[in-house]
Amino acid sequence: MTCLPRTVELAVAGNEASDLLPVRAPEVLAAYGARRAFWTVLDEGPVEDCLALLVERPDGGWSTHHLPMDAGVETGRTEDGEALARHDGWVYVFGSHFGSKRGPLRPRRAFVARFREAEAAAPLPRLHVVRNQFRLHRAANDALLAAGLGILPAGERVRHRFIAATRDRGTARAKTWVGRLAEDDLPINVEAAACTPTGNVLLGLRFPVTGRGEPILLEVAGLAGMFDRRSWPRVVGAYVLTGVTRPGELTGFRALSARDDGGYDAVVGSIDALGKRSVLLDDHPAGGDVPSRHVRFHGPLHGAAGGALAGDLVADLGPLHNVEGLAEVDGARYYVTDEDHRVALLITPA
Repeated sequence: MTCLPRTVELAVAGNEASDLLPVRAPEVLAAYGARRAFWTVLDEGPVEDCLALLVERPDGGWSTHHLPMDAGVETGRTEDGEALARHDGWVYVFGSHFGSKRGPLRPRRAFVARFREAEAAAPLPRLHVVRNQFRLHRAANDALLAAGLGILPAGERVRHRFIAATRDRGTARAKTWVGRLAEDDLPINVEAAACTPTGNVLLGLRFPVTGRGEPILLEVAGLAGMFDRRSWPRVVGAYVLTGVTRPGELTGFRALSARDDGGYDAVVGSIDALGKRSVLLDDHPAGGDVPSRHVRFHGPLHGAAGGALAGDLVADLGPLHNVEGLAEVDGARYYVTDEDHRVALLITPA
């Protein structure tokens, strides 16, 4: 017998949710009286105002808790948090490194933040934020060029509005980061993240994609070093996820989650939302009307620098186009969707 998913309608700070990361710290579960709980990141405002908990109570009811954090000197200097990952007791939050749907790229979105999960049981926990001023953009573009994955060339409008316009704006304002953008670069849209057992992070890109429309993963090392300014992250691998894109479509990552068995679950779908004047879809319309799909893959192998990873379909989530997070806990699957001013949690029982 197939168990049909149920939907839990939630609201948190009048905002929409991206990503879903199970809470592991017992201190946080106890502080909120939770049987289980998930972190999510909201999509409007600086990152210190955009962390929230989705909590299942022992009676089976659900509630939300908005958790403002203290970002210190970086307060108010970020926007568009998109993805969450966990390693060594830290929860990492990744900005999109992208821009608005009409461009240009925005430096405020090029950030990584982290907090100690156990400390989130106390009011106003400390959030450590580092803005990388397009260093990850540069490393990602260099790695994609070197990997030879057959990347889909960006259309002329995308190049003009996201790359040329960003360089022009930075030059006019005498920004030091201008030298990290080259005229033939691709805009990078980070939408998903999961840490590997070695402490590297896999970043799932919504854009760019390959010429066959397949989604791309970047493996990034050295995250911890940038928080004490020892070093900047390095892209050590670039991978294409095969077998999950239907002919004629362009498919990007929407969510990514590490599994206990060493594999990964992901949601793939459209490269941008329909009906919102997206420059990406102006140039690449085949990436718009793509329903969300839950897929699974293994790897990358330790020491591999790039190549193809084979994915398998777990569930077709159509007609939904906006699934932004997933997690599997005790055999049940949880999905969160990006809705207008609300949070919709879909639960498929074990």
